[in-house]
Amino acid sequence: MKILVDAHTHTVASGHGYSTIQEMARAASDMGLEILGITEHGPSIPGTCPLIYFRNMFVVPRRMYNVRLLMGCEIDILDTQGNLDVDETHMNMMDLRIAGIHVNCYKSGTREENTEGLIHVIKNPKIHIISHPADGTADLNLEPLVIAAKEAHTLLEVNNHSLAPQRNKPQARARNMELLRLCKKHDVPTILGSDAHISYQIADYKNLWPLLEEIGFPNELILNYNPKRFLDYLGIEEA
Repeated sequence: MKILVDAHTHTVASGHGYSTIQEMARAASDMGLEILGITEHGPSIPGTCPLIYFRNMFVVPRRMYNVRLLMGCEIDILDTQGNLDVDETHMNMMDLRIAGIHVNCYKSGTREENTEGLIHVIKNPKIHIISHPADGTADLNLEPLVIAAKEAHTLLEVNNHSLAPQRNKPQARARNMELLRLCKKHDVPTILGSDAHISYQIADYKNLWPLLEEIGFPNELILNYNPKRFLDYLGIEEA
């Protein structure tokens, strides 16, 4: 099976990325990808782009080097009520909307409170993907998230970057294994996320392949292989 979609990447605009949009698109083209998501960090992350960046994204061509670009944001989930750091007006300017919990801007609660807050975000019709829900940043009950994601057609990402040793996330491997087992159990599609911060990391899932193999995770539930199904599942129009 060939990877054709990488939905979660960052450029220099996120403040701690190292490639431009054009460098990312060129690399994706060289790898044979059909769809590349450029999802800069939301405004709560130190050093990232201001909201005006997202207002001006209409100037970016949505096809470069024969790769379709989905311009969007990795929006920050701020608390257990599911509040987000990007308003609906700016969300409407985006092609792709990811939401995730980051330690430096999330006010945590109990496991039950965290879970309920994330379910609220999963049910938000503006949100397409939940980034790295199993990286251990927040204490969560994963099975209710999987069930909610299936009902809402929101994808739960399995994030390669979270498993890098330098990220120092000791729970990430076991929790992502649990997430994959639950997705398999409930027949829920998922998306592999490179979370690339430089062009060389695009479509790099080397930390995830052993997990997928150990679980025997079905290829048909991995939407990176099927661009049309990826777009249809999230309700994004084909170009």
